[in-house]
Amino acid sequence: MSAPHRYDVEILHLLVSPGHAYFGRARDGAADVPTRDADRVELVAGKGVVGDRFFGRAAHMDAAVTLLAVEALEAMAAELGAAAPFDPLLTRRNVVLRGAHLPPLLGEEFALEAGGAPVRLRGGRAAHPCAWMDEVLAPGAHAAMRGRGGIRCRVLTDGILRRGPAVLHSPVPLEPQRAGEAVLRRASRLP
Repeated sequence: MSAPHRYDVEILHLLVSPGHAYFGRARDGAADVPTRDADRVELVAGKGVVGDRFFGRAAHMDAAVTLLAVEALEAMAAELGAAAPFDPLLTRRNVVLRGAHLPPLLGEEFALEAGGAPVRLRGGRAAHPCAWMDEVLAPGAHAAMRGRGGIRCRVLTDGILRRGPAVLHSPVPLEPQRAGEAVLRRASRLP
């Protein structure tokens, strides 16, 4: 893929979990599901992250991989007056990046290159937070995460992502300094 815009980013975390942890009621607690922060993950076109709970699930083909900018969590922690940074793994997003302005990638084909051939993705829809964020991050996190929960993507090519320095190839200009801002999209109204 030859995209006109190239951004140096960092892959901080690669989450792989075979099961859902945040189903049911928060008062019952999160499910005890093994989750790993991998050094590398394998992505398969049309299926997602090998070993992840959404891999190969027909209902999730357009949303099999989730990306999140860590700057969003840092901004949320600051707004909520948290004493410590939020643990990015608690958000259950597959790929946590630094320096990636994600909202403009919705509906776009882009690529992440991390130590191998670029892996092509299509930004499908916003990754909306669930009410569990108030329990696992901090009270008010659910509302604070609206508009900055990342994006859900379809995997277009097989490949490997590795933790560390990476390149984001984008067909549209991005503003990395805005990675932590909330971007709320409203449904358009017909005339």
